[in-house]
Amino acid sequence: MSVESADPDFIVVDEIEKVFDVRRKVGRLRREKHQVRAVDGISFRVPRGEMVGYIGPNGAGKSTTIKMLTGILTPSGGRLRVAGIDPSRERTRLAQNIGVVFGQRTTLWWDLPLIDSYRLMHRMYRIPDARFRVNLERCVELLDLGELLNVPVRQLSLGQRMRGDIAAALLHDPEVLYLDEPTIGLDVVSKSKVRDFLRDLNAERGTTVLLTTHDLTDIEQLCKRVMVIDHGRLLYDGVLAGLHEVGESERTLVVDLERELPPIELPEAVAGARVVKVEGPRQWLAFPASESAAPLVAQIAAAYPLVDLSVREPDIETVIAKMYAERSAV
Repeated sequence: MSVESADPDFIVVDEIEKVFDVRRKVGRLRREKHQVRAVDGISFRVPRGEMVGYIGPNGAGKSTTIKMLTGILTPSGGRLRVAGIDPSRERTRLAQNIGVVFGQRTTLWWDLPLIDSYRLMHRMYRIPDARFRVNLERCVELLDLGELLNVPVRQLSLGQRMRGDIAAALLHDPEVLYLDEPTIGLDVVSKSKVRDFLRDLNAERGTTVLLTTHDLTDIEQLCKRVMVIDHGRLLYDGVLAGLHEVGESERTLVVDLERELPPIELPEAVAGARVVKVEGPRQWLAFPASESAAPLVAQIAAAYPLVDLSVREPDIETVIAKMYAERSAV
């Protein structure tokens, strides 16, 4: 069921706050109430059909934001709308328009075969039979679930269960999909399948996607826009390349040579590239994350006896720490 909104933006967040009361032990017998501000005046807007990365370190406020967007938590202050609906006041109505996947928790029935979980959701969401069959067949095909439908959820691997959860979140044709660490703990093949599916879903159906993850590769491959949150505040909202520039982050190129050699010489291959470590035939080279690795790889392949190489993405926590350091110095 589609809900029309007068606002051109599908998700509207204005100065949202969430404060929790926590009791801490003071002395041997007394407890003192302390307030924890998990989300502190965040504002952003997401147009219909956009896929946005929402990233930050553990405890930054990402999951709290998602829970307010789904209506699980009520904001302590500010204004929040999804498809024109106040999530905390009309949670049941909103449920028809959203899908949620939490990487650490499943929405599937643990002891039932996967297909039985889907049949239960068919009834819970009152999905028309024809629509359910079409959606189920599409999810099963694209997420490679055919051989898993009759397997109890508890017997699925993490990667299989994650794909099963994503399918479950999409059976009722949600207009927005919230993904909280959807590729956590997955192997390379499973990650690729999940990313391909999400990319096709967004392109073909125009599903709005808000993705939280610690894996910058997820963001690079899926999202044009990224928002960074830490200590409950929005630090950055823009393109990923701009985030790297603001945080002065670096990628690492790990080079395996045929034999031990002196540090690789880098005459202007990539501005700012340098050798940071040499250990036998393996060398680690750092270069700005906003730059392409291609010129660096081409130069090394042409001048050195190369066996293998890989590119390691910058750690999100490191990028954010640099952003904070720069802001504090201002």
